[in-house]
Amino acid sequence: MSENKLTRADLYSMAIGQIIGVGIMTMTGIAIGFTGRSVNIAYVLAGILTIVAAIPQIYIGGTANFLGGQYSQIAVLGNKRLAGVFIYIQIAMALALSMYTLSFSEYFLSLFPGANTKLVSFVVLTVLALMHMVGMKQAARLQNLMCVILAAGIAAYIVFGIGHIQPGYTQSPGFFTGGASGFVLASIYLTFAAGGATYVVNFSAEAKNPTKDIPFVIIVSTAAIVILYAVMSTIAAGVLPVEEVAGKPLSVSAVSFMPKAVYTFFVVGGAMFALLTTLNFNIGMLVYPLKKASEDGWLPKGLAATNKRFGTTHWIIAAIYLISVLPILAGLDLSTIANSTVILTTSIRGVIAFVALALPKKLPELWKRSSFYVSDSKLKVICIAAMFLAGVSVVMLFVTTSMAQICGNCCILGVAVVLAFLFQKKVDVKASYTEK
Repeated sequence: MSENKLTRADLYSMAIGQIIGVGIMTMTGIAIGFTGRSVNIAYVLAGILTIVAAIPQIYIGGTANFLGGQYSQIAVLGNKRLAGVFIYIQIAMALALSMYTLSFSEYFLSLFPGANTKLVSFVVLTVLALMHMVGMKQAARLQNLMCVILAAGIAAYIVFGIGHIQPGYTQSPGFFTGGASGFVLASIYLTFAAGGATYVVNFSAEAKNPTKDIPFVIIVSTAAIVILYAVMSTIAAGVLPVEEVAGKPLSVSAVSFMPKAVYTFFVVGGAMFALLTTLNFNIGMLVYPLKKASEDGWLPKGLAATNKRFGTTHWIIAAIYLISVLPILAGLDLSTIANSTVILTTSIRGVIAFVALALPKKLPELWKRSSFYVSDSKLKVICIAAMFLAGVSVVMLFVTTSMAQICGNCCILGVAVVLAFLFQKKVDVKASYTEK
């Protein structure tokens, strides 16, 4: 029913919740170490780079409504095998949900030291999974509420900190401390904090007006959060000497100007709700690609069954829930595996840019009617630029990621490729898209 579909506001809160994570708490300090107080300008450049990298996704999302999100985009514009590799990588991503939950539990324990970590994690995952079981609209309403609380934490940091910025902010030696190379490095690094909105395309099947709303949400949410981050980073780098905050989390600057109660709310409450909004988004993000992949045959077709009362894919949500909660209850340490999809998920940006090149060939009529239509030459320039940015990000990850996690990425990719080759003959990919 249309009244249960996701509005632009719903999609906006989903995207905001995905972009804002605990990364802002740690990445800002690292970027200050690269470039000093020019970190705010680096955030702005990071936002521009992020939006440029997202343009191919916007072209695709503004041309047709792909019901399986990025899976359907890759299947239709790329090829069946590539879509299979993508979907098996997505299953591995479900393991990362357990890490978000455990991180939330750690913050919760700082408030309530006697709490049981496993019980807290179990309750959080169960509540969020049940919200998705009864409908994406209900999960979106919960996201809206959590985003309000998250915004209150961020607002507290800005309101209490803006008046404590020391004079001479743009003067040497604290400004552009790493020169041009340090500034560029910081900007590229901060794209990881600014990214994430493109994944909202995976909610296309539940959106009221996906071809118009999703491109708008990707651009506006990214731009809004980057401006917010630029303000926060100005405070982080400006209230204390650069050497005292370089490489340090935002809590170091916050404690210098926040009353104790407000500081506790910012560090614990803000971080906790940043994790919850990201966790809630990721549960929903996985549902629709897995549903279409099940219907096509990459996964058991029974998984795609829809609950008659709520219209939700209860078996897929249950599977995501079990993948996330069972390792926690069993006490298994899957942190290396869960963190071993970062390089692969970053590579997907390049894959989306690559398949976007096929728009004029695979969807010629829809592409010509698209509000985002450009000439073939402009399309190639934008897509190549996006692939280049994705490549640079992957190289940076290879340099900064541990060898164990690099091996984990390679292993997951290897398994995904093998499974895609094994099952491709049994798969019948259907053109799962509509014009609007």
